[in-house]
Amino acid sequence: MRDKKVRTLEWRKLDNSAKIFPISAGKKYSTVFRVSAILKEQIDPCILEKAVKIALEKYKSFRVKMKNGFFWNYLEYNPKDIIVEPERDYPCRYINPKTNNQYLFKITYFEKKINIDIFHSLTDGNSGVQFFKEIVYSYIEMAHPEEFQEELRTYRKVNYTIEDSYIKNFDKKAKNNNSGKKAYLLRGGKLKLGAVSAIHQIIDLQQLKEEVKKQDCTITQYITALLIYSIYKNNFVNPKKRPIKICIPVNLKKYFQSDTITNFFSYITVEAEMEKDKLDTFEKILEFVKKDFEKRLTPEEVKKTMSANVRLGINPFIKAIPLAIKKPIVRLSYLEIRKYTTMTFSNIGRIGIIGKYKQYIENFLMLIAPESVEKIKCSACSYENNFVLTFTSILNNTNIEQTCYQFLQDKGISVKIESNTQ
Repeated sequence: MRDKKVRTLEWRKLDNSAKIFPISAGKKYSTVFRVSAILKEQIDPCILEKAVKIALEKYKSFRVKMKNGFFWNYLEYNPKDIIVEPERDYPCRYINPKTNNQYLFKITYFEKKINIDIFHSLTDGNSGVQFFKEIVYSYIEMAHPEEFQEELRTYRKVNYTIEDSYIKNFDKKAKNNNSGKKAYLLRGGKLKLGAVSAIHQIIDLQQLKEEVKKQDCTITQYITALLIYSIYKNNFVNPKKRPIKICIPVNLKKYFQSDTITNFFSYITVEAEMEKDKLDTFEKILEFVKKDFEKRLTPEEVKKTMSANVRLGINPFIKAIPLAIKKPIVRLSYLEIRKYTTMTFSNIGRIGIIGKYKQYIENFLMLIAPESVEKIKCSACSYENNFVLTFTSILNNTNIEQTCYQFLQDKGISVKIESNTQ
């Protein structure tokens, strides 16, 4: 018989954001993100499997499977073993629970690379990195026992809760005033069905920091402006009709006290009406982005956006609809809602690693799944002196990616390209 502590983990409700993902997700809209670690040596799959099991003992909230309730999905304890296998498919694909022992994350490896693909109902990018780092630490320790004798003898504590921080911080009086304008959508021929191109632009972080310091902005602001500029230069038509809208996830732990391992993020949407706002140069776009960030990233505005999303999840009318009826309604709604974003740009920031482990790690990558409406998505993370900007795309041209690359090169910033395509 399991003890009382484990029994409390046998099932739990989905957090407010997580409720929507299993209803709206499918093979064409996976809502999966990937984090990869590039080590300096070939991956041993046997050690990797042991490392994942150790991480799951510490992060029991990841040892779950999705179940259907009458009104909403929920999570239940998963007694099965995790599957660790070679990487054979494109990144961020829909995770089929039937072929993955019902886990909501997937572990694969290729040569020196370890991947974790995570279904967004399980957690967000920042908490996903927290869990993944534990896997990487455990792998390095077991791969080099002579170097990590003390670490192997001791238990590295982890601290987290599984509270729904959305409900805890929800303000029912806060009202959001987002624009109702549909976004300009990227156009072009598509790759073969199911294919995803991943282009990693590995940027010298110190040089990038020097450039953004000159512009008196943050890296996220600078890259957001560069994405708008690149779309405008390559793909933009009918500027009077549709604005370029970049959706940027926001880590709510920077604004509210929370140590939850579940989802706790919101977003801002930068809406650039190119002709109306006379945004015909990068410099003008950057000034516009800086002002928009300043306006949208106040604690008050962040709370408004977060609370508006919570309001949808706790709406008594939506809550009362049985899940079987709710699914087609939500899927149709989300297909329409996605037309209000041109591109998503997610920057999870610096991935900090304990000094002793750094000698075994070359780099980290972050990828998010593109889909039929947002045909290109962009993500970023930094490790040591590398800032890795990743484009995942279903388009068969790379004009936007090339414009970003050339722009940074022209600024004297060193950029190295890696890709899963020739």
